[in-house]
Amino acid sequence: MTRPRPTPATPEADTTGDRATPGDGTTPALIPPGELRRLLSARLGGAARAWLDQALDEAAAHPGTHGPISVWELRLAEAGRRCGPAHADAARVLILHAAHADADALTRVYFQGTADERRAVLHALPHLVPGRPDALPLVEDALRTNDPRLVAAALGPYAARHLDAHAWRHAVLKCLFTGVALDQVSDLARRARGDGELARMLGDYAAERTAAGRPVPADLHRVLALTESAPSAPAAPPRGPDDPHGKES
Repeated sequence: MTRPRPTPATPEADTTGDRATPGDGTTPALIPPGELRRLLSARLGGAARAWLDQALDEAAAHPGTHGPISVWELRLAEAGRRCGPAHADAARVLILHAAHADADALTRVYFQGTADERRAVLHALPHLVPGRPDALPLVEDALRTNDPRLVAAALGPYAARHLDAHAWRHAVLKCLFTGVALDQVSDLARRARGDGELARMLGDYAAERTAAGRPVPADLHRVLALTESAPSAPAAPPRGPDDPHGKES
């Protein structure tokens, strides 16, 4: 099946007065849906909150696909206009969760949607398909773009769990290329710890930047320091009185 290429994000009218800036508010991938709904409801105005409640009820009542397009997919397209860009990611994640979107539905929404809708799908992955690698092609597609918000959304808990070492290392470098703060990479410290190959790649990148007279991102030095940390060694078992290397009581 031929899938459409990623499209640039389309501007959405802000109906709440909040600015849609990267990193505004909280990251939907890291918050349980129940808590996310509570937080979002507290920030929305009355009309937007009523719209969200209705959209979630519709998604829960009619999950899956009904006809050419399901009603909850239409609500995904409306979320930016109804809730404002600063809250659209969270609203879309909640709609996807209420609709119990599986990997097939998430793939359809991702490849048929705008960049804003794709970002919401990426944020929804750890809530909907946490233990399944089926949605990895969506992460890989986002990492091929130069959209920093898509790249950041792709590197949430789902990618931390399922991306193999080679792909994950290149994703870290992609963040440096595109200006994505590495604080947005889930599980960075654990995955970088003791990774000699990542250290080599970072060193090569730093050398190329320096040779070209260009600054080296500060984040690079921080991750390079993480790679020099050895994995924690398991604690030694306690020595008993019969242990020849232990003290006798």
